[in-house]
Amino acid sequence: MEVRRSRRRSRTVTAYREAGKTIVAIPAGFTRAQEREWVRRMLDRLATQEQRRRPSDDQLVRRAAELSSRYLGGRAVPSSVRWSANQGRRWGSCTVGDGSIRISDRLRGMPSWVTDYVLLHELTHLLHAGHGPEFWAELEAYPRTERARGFLEGYAFAERAPDEPGALDGPDAADEGPPAASEAD
Repeated sequence: MEVRRSRRRSRTVTAYREAGKTIVAIPAGFTRAQEREWVRRMLDRLATQEQRRRPSDDQLVRRAAELSSRYLGGRAVPSSVRWSANQGRRWGSCTVGDGSIRISDRLRGMPSWVTDYVLLHELTHLLHAGHGPEFWAELEAYPRTERARGFLEGYAFAERAPDEPGALDGPDAADEGPPAASEAD
């Protein structure tokens, strides 16, 4: 943690994360007691904000149940739903045999409609193992499917190394969405 005093700052205090470090910016005129008080307040506020942006596994389970009920008639009932740090380039995965769903922790902090899409995508695998027409027909019920897919594609493109091939050039490109009309013939 680093405290930065600024002569330009007269009343405002901010806290943020930078390169793995917490920065608290305060006015240069603060006393040591004011500094301690404001650092404590801002660290608490930052932790609260981050907790709101990073739902727990329990919240993920509840959201999966809501999505299954709303969009899949409650037919998709996973045995477990949890955040996972080892998803590699995947946004989520589903093991149909045991009904477990894992959601990449890279989604934490993304818009809720994006996380909802990934959850719904994985829930749909409990009903249709592959990415066939029936699978995509189920996902059509979610109104933000195309928007969420575009968001994730843009995010993946932005985070790849400059010398990497394009996000959709790999072996999984065929699983990225429903076939185009010309491909289905």
